Amino acid sequence: MCRFLEHLVIYRSLAPAAINLCRSRLPAEKQIMAGVERPQQQQSEKKQRGRPPLRARAAALLCAACFFLGALFSRGVDFLPSDHRARAASSSSCERNIANSAQDCERNRRLGEANPRDIRREVTNTRRAIRSLDKFIASLETELAAARTKSLGGGPKKAFVVVGINTAFSSKKRRESVRATWMPRGSKLRRLEEEKGVVMRFVIGRSATPGGALDRAIDEEDAETKDFLRLEHLEGYHQLSAKTKVFFATAVATWDADFYAKVDDDVHVNLGMLTTTLARHRSTPRVYIGCMKSDRVLFQKDAKYHEPEFWKFGEEGNNYLRHATGQIYAISKDLALYISINGPILHKYANEDVSLGSWLIGLEVEHIDERGMCCGTPPDCEWKIQSGDICIASFDWTCSGVCNPIDRMKEVHSRCGEENDAIWNALP
Repeated sequence: MCRFLEHLVIYRSLAPAAINLCRSRLPAEKQIMAGVERPQQQQSEKKQRGRPPLRARAAALLCAACFFLGALFSRGVDFLPSDHRARAASSSSCERNIANSAQDCERNRRLGEANPRDIRREVTNTRRAIRSLDKFIASLETELAAARTKSLGGGPKKAFVVVGINTAFSSKKRRESVRATWMPRGSKLRRLEEEKGVVMRFVIGRSATPGGALDRAIDEEDAETKDFLRLEHLEGYHQLSAKTKVFFATAVATWDADFYAKVDDDVHVNLGMLTTTLARHRSTPRVYIGCMKSDRVLFQKDAKYHEPEFWKFGEEGNNYLRHATGQIYAISKDLALYISINGPILHKYANEDVSLGSWLIGLEVEHIDERGMCCGTPPDCEWKIQSGDICIASFDWTCSGVCNPIDRMKEVHSRCGEENDAIWNALP
């Protein structure tokens, strides 16, 4: 506005002078021409008719300049810089367009002024929103699948506990030793499931060659025993954490149980004591039961249970977070459902028991340190029986299970096993 007033003042001050100058040029030129000889005057007049004198042209140009300045200022001049004009146009367009919200206008204004750091912040926020949306969609898909199954008259079967016995393709003799000792077979297994709600299955995934000899062998064994739970999972020793996630997701989708337990196929279990112990925590909504520990993080590469991501647990020599030993543990339904829904974003560590502990450490969970789940083999479990404290599970720490289980499982069962009808008297 100040520039506009300055130009207007200049224009008004120059216009009268220019007009007077234009009026005075003609007499002055006549006086000059009178003092020149007529022949020269006639010749000069011929030349001057074709081109006006220099001063006359300057005056005419000045007049024309004043005229154009006046026309320009009479229409108005935009003295705003280009970036200010862009912002003003954006602001006016936001005011005119009813469809644009105030937030959209503010976002556009910020983007116009944004620096690279602001742009990176916007990209980060967008990625977070996408991840949150993916999680929400996964939750909706799970609920939709459950509702669809329920509307079709199906749905997960009710149960008290689902016991998944982790096994491998090469462990058929181990499975036979379990069936011959603490796991019921055939009609007894079906009766236990129907009358007591205790479901037991050997848990195994698929081989790297679908339909190959390994898968066919499991299919044939399952056709005979009917005690397998097949997972959509590629078997492998370093894939135990992933297998655990898939087990809980599959079990939750198949059975609506109060508890979900995982056991290794080289561990001896007293089912009556297991179900009795779990029943005591039936009213707790989020419970994690097992032999709790916090072992040292093994950062040495040559260690058996080496943890490649040891740096996430602090300095070298630090301990793992609290978690149950992997030979046997149980979690309540809410926690199993949480793992099922959030499986895609749950991080997997090298050790399966550490992974499970990390998934639950940030939740409102009651950790139950049940020492009866980690008794030793005879004579340790025998001494506890004599004192009236029957073990839930027995194994050797040196072997992370019963050492030589194919030959020793019957011995452990005969010396530390509960009575045959204990499981039938454990639950109402």
